[in-house]
Amino acid sequence: MDLSAINPALLIASLMVAATPILFAAIGELIAEKAGVLNLGVEGMMIIGAVAGFAVAVESGSPLLGFAAAAAAGAAFSMLFVIMTQLALANQVASGLALTLFGLGLSALLGQSYVGIKPPKLDTFDIPILSEIPGIGPALFSHDIVLYFGIALTFVIWSGLKYSRAGLVLRAVGENHDAAHALGYKVMRIRILAILFGGACAGLGGAYISLIRVPQWTQGMTAGIGWIALALVVFSSWKPLRTLLGAYLFGGITVLQLNFQAAGVAIPVEYLAMSPYLITILVLVILSADKSGAPAALGRNFHASR
Repeated sequence: MDLSAINPALLIASLMVAATPILFAAIGELIAEKAGVLNLGVEGMMIIGAVAGFAVAVESGSPLLGFAAAAAAGAAFSMLFVIMTQLALANQVASGLALTLFGLGLSALLGQSYVGIKPPKLDTFDIPILSEIPGIGPALFSHDIVLYFGIALTFVIWSGLKYSRAGLVLRAVGENHDAAHALGYKVMRIRILAILFGGACAGLGGAYISLIRVPQWTQGMTAGIGWIALALVVFSSWKPLRTLLGAYLFGGITVLQLNFQAAGVAIPVEYLAMSPYLITILVLVILSADKSGAPAALGRNFHASR
């Protein structure tokens, strides 16, 4: 065992990269749940975004175009959830699970011809002055633009939910959709937009895995990150800034277990590999009794004729 082999600066940089797909998926799901929609199809939307973004990036030679395509694919795929739950009023839990299973199968089919191909590389964006700080500069301030976009998006959503009228309306729909409808708000439209936003964010998270974190296409490469994102929303008590911190916590756990394996820590590899998911389960068990912050209408279908 040689822990001195672990480079702190490289560890921090890897942590930020590992946290970004979790952050995108979780912040999108948070918005959907704030509107009262429980979408368990995050994993399916992420894997569809991963294969769509990878394919477009490879064919076009532009990683940014790949990310745009991933967001569009994630949003388009979430339309299936819209049709099932908002139009057909199907059970949200069952519909979300079906979406995940369908996404995993469809992505495996679509990605067959891209196995073993390397995608184009996205250039690093160095933040002026800050990236030149010795030690921490390259670790914190020398990453791709998509990583910084995820952090900025989190702060925009936090301020929007807290201070804007749109945020107030969204929270009102999630707390009591019948009262919101009585006040004249378009509950169905708001929920559909929230679901589409969640799908787009999940698609971005999936593309970040296939284009930046890995980077390659492999069947099932999201490997449960969508489920961790769902747990993170609960862990953060539906608060965007806590979601950011939680994403870095879970990302750090993932990176640490890989570094411990490389350092030869005397713990079976299988235990280290399962540690992020074990901690996710523990978090859900501990917090399951405390539902403070959960939208009151979460998981309940709405019909204007009721």
